[in-house]
Amino acid sequence: MKKAANILKILRVTAEIAVILMMLANTWVFALTNGRTYTRISKIPPRETALVLGTSPKMRSGIVNPYFVKRMDAAALLYHHGKIRKIIVSGEKSEGYDEPSAMAHYLVYQEGVPENIIIKDPRGFKTQMSINNCKNVYGQKNVIIVSQGFHNLRALFYARNNDMNALGFDAQDVYKNESFYRNQLREFLARVMAVVYYIFGIERKI
Repeated sequence: MKKAANILKILRVTAEIAVILMMLANTWVFALTNGRTYTRISKIPPRETALVLGTSPKMRSGIVNPYFVKRMDAAALLYHHGKIRKIIVSGEKSEGYDEPSAMAHYLVYQEGVPENIIIKDPRGFKTQMSINNCKNVYGQKNVIIVSQGFHNLRALFYARNNDMNALGFDAQDVYKNESFYRNQLREFLARVMAVVYYIFGIERKI
């Protein structure tokens, strides 16, 4: 019994330490990105380029993904208010699936953005890859990252640690209970992994 009690105590202490470390990781992300995200178009300073992070254009049910639409709305708003001159749409392209093309098509035909200012990044399989491609492949460091607010913090963390002069423009969130809390929990854990990748110099390849 004593041995079992000691094991339970070790497990409890380990769990408590893990929770504290995860909280500290999230605090680091918040601290590094504090004051660099915006929700009002009138307040955000201009940059050369908007980097729009990809998501599926449609839900599993086949209806339009509201997260996708709100990101396109936010990117178009930046362009029409003269805040950016180029747009990189970064997402996954694989057989039968093409986020960047869907993003570009929506921006041109639904939002009135000129096609010639849009650059497609088909290798934005992960947030870290989108950030790295923006700087290393397309040579853009002065950027406004466009995604929902819960996602922008992690993206900005990657960008700031990649010596990019980046800001975040938060697309409107989708306040549905089944997605809101899931997204918040997923991003809490994803920020922890972002810190781990940074500390250990891990670069996502896929």
